[in-house]
Amino acid sequence: MTAAPDAPRLLVLRALGLGDLLTGVPALRGIRRAHPGHHLVLALPPALTEAALATGAVDAVLPAEAPGRAVPSLEHWPGPPPSLAVDLHGNGPASRDALAVLRPRRLLAHAEPGRPPLWRADEHERERWCRFLASYGIAADPSDVRLPPPATPSPAPGAVVVHPGADAAARRWPVRRFAEVSRRLRAAGHRVVVTGGPGEDTLVRAVAEPAGVPGPDTLCGGLPFGSLSALVARAALVVSGDTGLAHLAVAHATPSVTLFGPVSPALWGPPRVSRHVALWHPGPPGDPHGTAPDPRLLLIRPEEVTAAALALLPARPPRPGGDTRA
Repeated sequence: MTAAPDAPRLLVLRALGLGDLLTGVPALRGIRRAHPGHHLVLALPPALTEAALATGAVDAVLPAEAPGRAVPSLEHWPGPPPSLAVDLHGNGPASRDALAVLRPRRLLAHAEPGRPPLWRADEHERERWCRFLASYGIAADPSDVRLPPPATPSPAPGAVVVHPGADAAARRWPVRRFAEVSRRLRAAGHRVVVTGGPGEDTLVRAVAEPAGVPGPDTLCGGLPFGSLSALVARAALVVSGDTGLAHLAVAHATPSVTLFGPVSPALWGPPRVSRHVALWHPGPPGDPHGTAPDPRLLLIRPEEVTAAALALLPARPPRPGGDTRA
């Protein structure tokens, strides 16, 4: 249900990346159901506006971003204070205070004075925010992750989507290994397309060229969200590191193979269903924002990824232009 624009306003702060937005969808939908008469505004980077509106839980976006994962200022909030503000950004006073400065009538935050500690380092991100809301009497289902099918046509229906990029080098598997997996999947008869975000064209070509991926399937420049969402929704498989595209595959129930290194899939991984494979070699946690590939990520070999991918793909690849799902 979408509230009228003149309804009481509810502001949620989660000004992070695409993966953070998608893991926050269950919490956002819980807030939406609990406050159907409010106009729900989500503060997040403007590049994620289309993705935020696609969740069906958000009425409007307040553009908000800061370098890294810092807390942005919200002082450009227009009009009177929000009726309710919810901090889904972090567990510290910085994100709470960014909302508090707007003087909302009510503020829900991990760092609210007088509340017992709720943050657990060993908790999955989806479950963390649902449990947080439950402490305020708001029901949210951690499995409520699906996005509606995109109206935009896919640029490569039925293809295997290989996405080598990630925000941090710690979660970026070596290019030559992505190229090797892409080459092997093509040799098995599967169409492979290689994608990347803005500024990742060199990375995309470094995977596509040695794998023999043709120019039309080398998707440079960063697709608009609608096209990217359609590509993933109608793909046969997504192969990527622990990044936003892996969460988009979960949101569309598209089979996926996700490579984990510094962070365990128990904290950020897909639901434990057969269509999603999380590859990880256990070890001490690393820095997900580090500047070099994590040692655990480097333990994953191309043979392991190829085997996992082929196990999820049809033995007989679909004809070009076909979709693998009804």
